[in-house]
Amino acid sequence: MRYMKTSNREKTYKIALVAMFAALSAIGAFIRVPMPMVPFTLQLFFTTMAGLLLGGELGALSVGVYVLLGLLGIPVFTGGGGFSYVLQPSFGYLLGMIPGAFVTGKLTQTKDGKPGWIRIILACYAGLMMVYLVGVPYLYMVCRFHLDKIIGFRVLLLDYFLTFMPADAIKMVLATIVGYRLIPVLRKPRKKNTEKNPVV
Repeated sequence: MRYMKTSNREKTYKIALVAMFAALSAIGAFIRVPMPMVPFTLQLFFTTMAGLLLGGELGALSVGVYVLLGLLGIPVFTGGGGFSYVLQPSFGYLLGMIPGAFVTGKLTQTKDGKPGWIRIILACYAGLMMVYLVGVPYLYMVCRFHLDKIIGFRVLLLDYFLTFMPADAIKMVLATIVGYRLIPVLRKPRKKNTEKNPVV
């Protein structure tokens, strides 16, 4: 039936996009600049793009698949993989990228599938804040209770938030530029089929 073929094709397409962005997130992990405790990578750019181009649910799913693969032992994180990675100070940022992609995708959802520049960049920064809201407290907890290293609020704010903001802000601008061009292509509103009798 035509409806069934269209549905299967759409599902396959969505699965392919989720897999592609999970792979891009993994690739982004290895495009990095070494820094103390939390390496600077392009993961955030790709996970933000996942939210922009796939939407909230699928974007979050693609990042979740990436994180799950790493926890299962596939070395897709900057420091390898495996369940023990949950004890790494940087793992909270990975977790934060899941709701980050979701928020970015949801805030750019419009009826015509063509959000404006301002809406996109605000959505990107909202997603970025989600990453930090999860990542920074997680880093503090791991350092305090697992590594027995107490980090003061000033150090936490300067070294693990403000230090990364300029580079992350640039990533959000780049994501906005790319997203503005590609969102109308990948997130077109579905046209309702008005046929009453599907062709077999």
